[in-house]
Amino acid sequence: MSWIGRRLPRLEDPSLLKGGGSYVADRVGKAAAVRFVRSPVASGTITGIEIPPDATVFTGRDLAGIKPIRPILHRPDYVAIGQPILPVDRVSFCGQAVAVIVADDAASAEDIEDQVLLDIEVTEAVVDLDAALAPGCAPVHPEAPTNVLVEGRMRTAGLDTAFAAAADIVTLQLRSHRQSAAPMENRGGLAEYDAASGRVTLSASVQMPHMLRTGIADTLGMPESNLRVIAPDVGGGFGQKMSLFPEYVVLVWLASRLKRSVAWIEDRRENFLAAAHGRDQSFSLRGAFAKDGSLLGLEADLRSNVGSFSCYPVTCGVEPLMAFAELPGLYDFSEYGVRSRGVTTNTCMMAPYRGVSRPMLTFSMERLMEVAAKRLGLDSIEIRRRNLIKSFPHRSPTGLVYDQGSYVQAMDAAVQAIDVPAFRARQAAMRAKGRYLGIGLSVFSERTGYGTPAYAARGMDIVPGYEIVDCTMDPSGDVVLRIGSSPHGQGLKTSLAQLVADEIGIEPARIRIISGDTDATPYGWGTFASRSVVIAGGASKLAAGRIAVKLKTIAATLMETTAENVTLEDGWARVNNSNQAMDIGALARAAYHQSHRFAGLMPGLHENAVYDPAGTFSNACHVAIVEVDVATGGTRIERFLVVEDAGRLINPMIVDGQITGGIAQGIANALLEEIIYDDTGNLVTASFADYLPPTAAEIPDIEIIHMETISAESVTGAKGVGEGGAIGAPAAIVNAICDALSPFGIDLFELPASPQRIRDALRRAGVSIHA
Repeated sequence: MSWIGRRLPRLEDPSLLKGGGSYVADRVGKAAAVRFVRSPVASGTITGIEIPPDATVFTGRDLAGIKPIRPILHRPDYVAIGQPILPVDRVSFCGQAVAVIVADDAASAEDIEDQVLLDIEVTEAVVDLDAALAPGCAPVHPEAPTNVLVEGRMRTAGLDTAFAAAADIVTLQLRSHRQSAAPMENRGGLAEYDAASGRVTLSASVQMPHMLRTGIADTLGMPESNLRVIAPDVGGGFGQKMSLFPEYVVLVWLASRLKRSVAWIEDRRENFLAAAHGRDQSFSLRGAFAKDGSLLGLEADLRSNVGSFSCYPVTCGVEPLMAFAELPGLYDFSEYGVRSRGVTTNTCMMAPYRGVSRPMLTFSMERLMEVAAKRLGLDSIEIRRRNLIKSFPHRSPTGLVYDQGSYVQAMDAAVQAIDVPAFRARQAAMRAKGRYLGIGLSVFSERTGYGTPAYAARGMDIVPGYEIVDCTMDPSGDVVLRIGSSPHGQGLKTSLAQLVADEIGIEPARIRIISGDTDATPYGWGTFASRSVVIAGGASKLAAGRIAVKLKTIAATLMETTAENVTLEDGWARVNNSNQAMDIGALARAAYHQSHRFAGLMPGLHENAVYDPAGTFSNACHVAIVEVDVATGGTRIERFLVVEDAGRLINPMIVDGQITGGIAQGIANALLEEIIYDDTGNLVTASFADYLPPTAAEIPDIEIIHMETISAESVTGAKGVGEGGAIGAPAAIVNAICDALSPFGIDLFELPASPQRIRDALRRAGVSIHA
């Protein structure tokens, strides 16, 4: 019986649930405490730093020989900005680290922080996205006088003709406000100096340990062989922990200089201030529609606030260039014009956050379809059905090739499961009682599991994408799989064990996965972008398959048959159509101890494999039913249903968990979470008292229906699923809110749809509100 497709309990969970996990803070021991002194202003010139006597404090002048973090895109429209490890002359955002303290313990470090005096001559901060683009606005960096760091443009030849032929042109202004990934575990690192070797070991809460090693080594000018990076158990990443941050460079520098162990454990306020944010975007859309609802052409002006610096290694182009390429989504039209800009401001750096630009892309296209349906007198489901891609492979206006999907089928299954006619009857009855229910849906595709071809197309200097896996079966028949991916809660080790178990014919419990240690794993790109089960899974399957070929060859020799006549299953190598069988452990021992008997085979059982696919598209339909309290502006989600097509499901339970977690973050995006700066660039939402993540009370039970479209573009048949929940939920929820408030003629085009924004919309519509 195949292990693939079974709801196997996660192999990672027992130690975590019993308190046996090992996070960075668990490893600190007697290391010296590190604390960063951060700028209280968003923009200014450093005129002095007063350090208390007998305190160990370093500033940017002490780090003068260290290179800045300077990620590169090889594009003529890209401006490279260097981020100083600690600034010498000026600060660029509120919360930027300007000095570092080393003390015996955390309390002493905090006491010293209170005594360090920063003398900063404040200059006017550029905070707002559109204000940064206004003529005459002061540049955040002299290298970028217009504050544009990257810009993509294209326009198909027939766009003007499409708009001239349109029966209606729908124009929308849409806004997504800034969010924090807010992982349960903040950032942190322990840098340990080894006197015997001169090496430093950095244990850090990160998603890309190999990339972190490369970035730190390049910045400090040290060989990578002198630095070991370990990602132990990581309490959530969501993209925030992909990037190279100055704090990690400082930790390694301190350990090398002081020749002692040093540790920094970030607090929540620091995380809000200085860890990467996401999704501060403003889109202007014009859609040209035929009378029957067909989308003839789309024109878009996409603006993304990328903050003060460019994230390493993917650069500040990650949000604007994804928006540029993927805005058309799963809709079938050919005429497209787009301008997409990454705009720098005096705010915290942006980096990928679960879904990256896709929640805003999906929100924009789904609101466009809803408004067009109203304008043209069409059903909102029918207008989607007429525009969804139906034949594959499909080439988008930007050249992306979509593999086989179930776009129409997934939507139809969701509509049938939710029973729209029954809801409409209940909605009418509730409205008669003064209660306002609404239904909304969103459809989307998610580009997943893409390798170097996709990143190379962006012009990246560092081109990630492939994964390498080393697979070894020891003489007892157990397997060790070493992966470059770095899982942090996704259940990847369980899924990979299931894939390998099916190839080799043993139980997943006999397979150990080693990850997150640059000394113990092949170079890899970590875990992000809904890629791991596709790419690391593909490499694991290929490597395990080569082990299986060796095992069959050894079995064939020992049982005097052919390799093609041997099946590996349930821990045995069986000769087909006979009662001959050998324990796989016995074959493994023979591979090591009787290698002379197997001509043409290398001794032992060790194989590696590389997988670097072009990518594959998952798709889904989300449906939300909500009730809006017109007195308070509050929204309660009554029901949430998902039809998800992520190809072959390696472990359906893990897939369900990924979808549910993503939807929770999508609900946060839709209704609650918002990072807010005041006009001077001071962060207003620096704690959970002001930044509001959802609790269990705000998240309903999630109903999930699976479809499985197997694509030839994935060697495992699986497609990525980690980000989909966060992508589709905001659009479905806001569409449902607009449906609930349709008696008042209200449409919303801004995320989050907070109670305050809903109340403001009701007031503008002339609705009398009595809270």
